Amino acid sequence: MVSEYLRRHDGVITLEQARAAGMSPRAVQRRLQSGRWRRCTRGVYFADDRPFTDEARIRAAVWGYGRSAVASGLSAAWWHGLTQFAPDLPEVTVPRDSHGRRHADTRLRRRDLRDADVAEIRGLRVTSLPLTVVEAAAQRGGGAQLLDRALQRRVDLDSLWRAHLRNKGRTGAPRSRRLLQAASDGARSAAERLLHRLLRDAGISGWKANLLVGGYRVDVGFPHAKVAIEVDGFAFHSGAEAFQIDRERQNDIVLRRWQVLRFTWLDLTEYPERVIRLIRAAVSAR
Repeated sequence: MVSEYLRRHDGVITLEQARAAGMSPRAVQRRLQSGRWRRCTRGVYFADDRPFTDEARIRAAVWGYGRSAVASGLSAAWWHGLTQFAPDLPEVTVPRDSHGRRHADTRLRRRDLRDADVAEIRGLRVTSLPLTVVEAAAQRGGGAQLLDRALQRRVDLDSLWRAHLRNKGRTGAPRSRRLLQAASDGARSAAERLLHRLLRDAGISGWKANLLVGGYRVDVGFPHAKVAIEVDGFAFHSGAEAFQIDRERQNDIVLRRWQVLRFTWLDLTEYPERVIRLIRAAVSAR
C-alpha cells in the first residue's frame, strides 16, 4: 500500500498517511535512518529513490501545513496546467486560525476559503480553477496573458467574477478586478482608453483617435508622421474572421505608406514604458 501511495503522490507521504497505510512510527524512523526516506518538513517525507520533481516539491510544501492547507496563486495555476513552469516559491493558503510558523521556501497566506473555492486534483488540495485564474493573473508571472488563455479554453467570465466577489479582500484583488472589467468591457475598448491615457501622460501629441486612413479607421493615428497604432484586446473576443479582416485592413494601410504598430492588452498593462518608447521612435523616424 505504501509503495502504491508513493507512486501516485510523487514520492511524498505524511506520517499520518503512512500510519493509515499500516506503518508504525518505528518503521518510518527506520526508513529515515537508512536514508530510504528523507524529511521535507515535520511529518512529511520523500522516498529518495526517485527525482525530487516540482510536483513533489509543491505537494510537500502544501502537506507540510496540514490537512486544511491548499496550494494557491501560481502554485495552483501550475497544478491546474495554466502555466508552463512551477514557481520557485510555492504559495500555500491556510485557514486564519491555523497555528504554526511559515516554513522556509514557501509563501504563506492565511484566510478562510469557501468549499466552492477549493478543489482536489491528483490528491492535492488546491484553489478552484476560477479562483486560481483571478489570483494568478494578478501576480507577476501570471498577468493578462494567463487570464486570456484561461478564458479561451477553460473558464467563463461569470465564474471568474463569482470567485472574485467571494474573495474581495484578498491580496491582488484590485488588479484582478481591473482585468475582469477589461474582459467584460470587450477589452479592446478598454485597451484603447488605456493607450490614450498612456499617450497623454507621456506628453505625446499630434495623434487622433479613430482616424480614417484609406477607408479604414485606425485606433490611433499620427497624420503627419503616417503612423497608425492598433490595439488588440483579449484574444477570446476575436474569432478567425475578425483576425482575417484586421490583417487585410492592415495590409491596405501599409500599401498607403503608413507604418502600423500593434500592441496587445498585455503590452499596455505590463510594459507601458516599452510601448511609449516604440511609439516615440516610430513617430520621430517619420
